[in-house]
Amino acid sequence: MFDAILDTPIGLLGIQFDKAKLKSIQFVNSPVVPMPFVTLSSTAKKIAKRFEAFFSFAQNLHDLPYVLHGTPFQKRVWQALCKIPLGETRCYGDLAKKLDTSARAIGMACRTNPLPIIVPCHRIVAANDIGGYCGQTSGNKLSIKQWLLAHERSSC
Repeated sequence: MFDAILDTPIGLLGIQFDKAKLKSIQFVNSPVVPMPFVTLSSTAKKIAKRFEAFFSFAQNLHDLPYVLHGTPFQKRVWQALCKIPLGETRCYGDLAKKLDTSARAIGMACRTNPLPIIVPCHRIVAANDIGGYCGQTSGNKLSIKQWLLAHERSSC
């Protein structure tokens, strides 16, 4: 199912490529063994290594080659997310006003983001708390969001 599985500070991440472009990043819940990059193309290996480097020192990764599959609205939201500077956050409602939609619609687009971390949906927060992450409002996913935000702030 995955082309590579990375062992990261936020858990295992399953990565899929479409040729030499990122296609999907998923948080892996089941016990699996991290997979080396031996079978990947040289371009995919470079992408995976840069992605791994993010966990040492945060950097924007949305300049990596990737392919996004989604509706035109989802793609518009994901593009707006990529414009949020590293180490900063925006509220669902503020982004909704900017895109002339609802906060709930922004949340749904974030929930369906196939490239978390690359397309930084973790930078969207609620007006009075951290909000949700990957469709969850408590538990492990919120811990991941908190870690990502703290890691990015510490790298700025």
